[in-house]
Amino acid sequence: MREPGDPGPEIVVVTGMSGAGRSTVGKVMEDQGWYVIDNLPISLLPDLLHISAEREGKLVGDSPVKRIGIVLNVRAQGFDTLAESIRLLTERGWRTHLIFLDATNEALVRRFESVRRPHPLQGTGRLLDAIVREREVLADLRATAESVVDTSGLNVHQLSRKVGPLFMTGSDERLRLAVLSFGFKYGVPLDADFVFDMRFLPNPFWVPELRPHTGRETQVADFVLSQPGAQEFIDGVETLMDPVIAGYLRENRRYVTLAVGCTGGKHRSVAIAEAVAARLSSDEVTTFVVHRDLGQE
Repeated sequence: MREPGDPGPEIVVVTGMSGAGRSTVGKVMEDQGWYVIDNLPISLLPDLLHISAEREGKLVGDSPVKRIGIVLNVRAQGFDTLAESIRLLTERGWRTHLIFLDATNEALVRRFESVRRPHPLQGTGRLLDAIVREREVLADLRATAESVVDTSGLNVHQLSRKVGPLFMTGSDERLRLAVLSFGFKYGVPLDADFVFDMRFLPNPFWVPELRPHTGRETQVADFVLSQPGAQEFIDGVETLMDPVIAGYLRENRRYVTLAVGCTGGKHRSVAIAEAVAARLSSDEVTTFVVHRDLGQE
């Protein structure tokens, strides 16, 4: 029997485009204590949760399993019923979350070519055609996801850092706010909830002694933050985000991405992202910074 007030196991379903990093995310979940199942047939999902409830949250030996991760690809049996299954489980009182991993077509093509493996839907056709077909199949599911994570410009370590806060455990119910720096010339992040353009500030690239350094280094950060408009911008972001954060907390939304861009993602966006993250961190908000394009040049 569940103890009074015990909400039971939490279920996170991770899916998305093939090649977008599901295996990496599954490992992050395991490292954080989640019980992860890969490509469980959708028809067995209710049975899994029923077993969990009957055994007081114990699925393996004597270890309590309160956090269950289901990692699925488009070939999982019954995949087309996933959205309906999640809806029904939510209606029955289970704490269910859907996380969708995405990436640009160009990034996915590069990844498949680098590992020399066929796409699950490729058959005898072209790789790009398979990616486009999969994107069409997953469009409705992506639209219903609680969180969409763009992995396009991230290596394994950056992806692990970005998704780690999604799977934080314990009683910490604070909003997890990712501040992502990026370069516009590499594309705007697909998962950004807010996008800010730092190209209104002077570019340290044109200062010879600053060019080889990054916005994480003191000399560049001091230069960027001392420019007219820089502090006013940070103040403005704080003012803008205060009611937004309060609303997200009321609506039980727990993960937000704020993207800060400049030309190359090396100087201005990096310095401002660090400053914004520091400013927005509070008792209710956990902030962390991901520099997507740092090192691209």
